[in-house]
Amino acid sequence: MKIAILSRDASLYSTRRLKEACKQRGHDARIVDYLRCYMDITSHRPRILYQGEELLDYDAVIPRIGASQTFYGTAVVRQFEMMGVFPCNESQAISRSRDKLRCMQLLSRAGIGLPVTGFANSTKDIAGLIDIVGGAPLVIKLLEGTQGIGVILAETRKAAEAVIEAFRGLDANILVQEFIKEAGGADLRCFVVGSRIVAAMKRQAATGEFRSNLHRGGSAERVKLTPEERTTAIRAAKTMGLNVAGVDLLRSNHGPVVMEVNSSPGLEGIERATGKDVAGKIVEFIEKNGAHGKTKDKAKG
Repeated sequence: MKIAILSRDASLYSTRRLKEACKQRGHDARIVDYLRCYMDITSHRPRILYQGEELLDYDAVIPRIGASQTFYGTAVVRQFEMMGVFPCNESQAISRSRDKLRCMQLLSRAGIGLPVTGFANSTKDIAGLIDIVGGAPLVIKLLEGTQGIGVILAETRKAAEAVIEAFRGLDANILVQEFIKEAGGADLRCFVVGSRIVAAMKRQAATGEFRSNLHRGGSAERVKLTPEERTTAIRAAKTMGLNVAGVDLLRSNHGPVVMEVNSSPGLEGIERATGKDVAGKIVEFIEKNGAHGKTKDKAKG
């Protein structure tokens, strides 16, 4: 197969591993900087050009779209779709998962476990918003934040009010969520490919930190998921319409709750923690499911 890996940086671990996995399985893989692509939107003949060359005869694309480049990145993926190229994650599914509020609303409709979450526009409604999640301590999240950036733990009601007022004063959209104290600063990253979990790890926050992101000093280890956790992660990915997803769960007193569904999950942490060939599983999925014109986003919303 001829596969394009849409990534801005060929030196990134995830990008390199995907290319290696493609080559190991006998495929022709090329790394394409999607921001350098430009599109010919012509009736009956959509085209993508890259560095003056038309990208032709690709069987599949693996989108690795950065959060800050979602709009243009998904436009490029969509153009490939118009050309009949199979994407391991479709453009609509990527856009859906990147909108944190929309993601939470869809997961809620599907009956998937979530932390109690509130959203409001006016600073006049702060008191009611805090009450929705059961008061302090609580977590405040920027809708546009990624990798733990823009996530704040407010330990008192006064602190929560001040942070929310400050964010809203900057016209920033935020979510307010209950703080799952019993999680103990740990979360579960479940890597979903197709309709099954191919790897899972437990991430533990560093001392004095409640965010478990590895680049913030957190540690990771292989973990065995419960049947409920496996089902929750798979349902979350399916609700977003994602074939490849990193689903982050917390273990709460009322069962697993979904914190985030990531459409471009990193491979380095989970491959090193679990010893699993996750990149190979992604390529294997493309081999089994990739076919010209085979796009079928069935998720609603």
